[in-house]
Amino acid sequence: MGVRMIYPVLLPHLQAAYDLDYTTAGLLLTVLFLAYAFGQLPGGVLADRFAERHILAGSVALCAATILLVVTAGTPALLFLATILFGFGAALYAVARYTTLARLYPDTIGSANGVTAAAQDAGQSVLPPLAGLLAGVLAWQYGFGFAIPLFVGVAILLWWVVPESDGEGSSVDSGAADDSGTGTDADGALSLETARLVASELRNPSIMYGTAIFTLGLCIWQAFTGFYPTYVIEVKGLSSTVASILFGTFFALGVVIKPIAGGAYDRIGLRRSLLVLLGVSGSALAVLPFVEGLVPIAAITVLVSFLLGFGVVTEAYLILELPEEIRGTGFGLLRTIAFGVGALSPVVFGAAADRGLFDYAFFALAAIAAVMILLALRVPAAKETESDDRRPSEDPSA
Repeated sequence: MGVRMIYPVLLPHLQAAYDLDYTTAGLLLTVLFLAYAFGQLPGGVLADRFAERHILAGSVALCAATILLVVTAGTPALLFLATILFGFGAALYAVARYTTLARLYPDTIGSANGVTAAAQDAGQSVLPPLAGLLAGVLAWQYGFGFAIPLFVGVAILLWWVVPESDGEGSSVDSGAADDSGTGTDADGALSLETARLVASELRNPSIMYGTAIFTLGLCIWQAFTGFYPTYVIEVKGLSSTVASILFGTFFALGVVIKPIAGGAYDRIGLRRSLLVLLGVSGSALAVLPFVEGLVPIAAITVLVSFLLGFGVVTEAYLILELPEEIRGTGFGLLRTIAFGVGALSPVVFGAAADRGLFDYAFFALAAIAAVMILLALRVPAAKETESDDRRPSEDPSA
């Protein structure tokens, strides 16, 4: 995920190298996020079918190969193609990560997800500024290329660290795991019964509201992270170095915010967690167009970073609401829907910027945060209580 966030930092370099306007640059980010979205469902199906460490290590190895293609792309068409392949490869990792955490830490999924997501933000805080530095001193290709050996090393590490499980990835049709450890029969995770069960779960009000909140949050996140460095450079007049540092700081704060948000979900549930996270970040987005100067912009950046906790909370909620036998497939489908819709926001945001509406685009993001709060208040109380009951409580009578 740290490498995926290199794209916004190097977007000005890519615009210069390939003569891209804002709309086309936004489209590049959109196809990245769309490929990431469309890879969620295959990733979920594979997570239900095969040992998770195979999916995790294979995904990271595929990312190494596709970043090599990004570095060697010589035309806009090849750049877009390589970007699509990278987004799809990264997506295969996502769902298997969550099913692994749900299997290993079922009673504290919020906290486990928060810690893991914080590691993700550690990468997003360090790698983009490093990429910006390498691109400025050497060339933009080095801003991507330094990650290739890192991907290879992590693929090896994942294969060594992630534990196997008995009957891992069973589907609703597989009464027991087979000897190969795939946990599926001939029908596997794509059986008609599985499809019916997934479809019935999608009509569950708790799943519908949770998915809507997650989708809108991704619309904000993908638009903001896609254009924030460009915005503070071209509208606020900050240098590219300062913009990279602010962008890295935004994600660095997630190292703190995400574990806290995950722990808050384990203790106080979805509604109250989101009220705080979205109230603070949405207000900051509304104020951002009015502030000038490094210190005020940095302060707003800190407040907007509260947005980083929304995914920890909503994803933990959704994955616990899904039946275990279709958890990978169902969660993969939900993430495909959410990321697919959210991927449209960068190109819309870029089109608004081309028309001189950069500031108004941030007002729109603040309005979306307000809608998310209203949806959070409508999450069925009974379901949230049921989810809370599955989590440990310090009060034995709870």
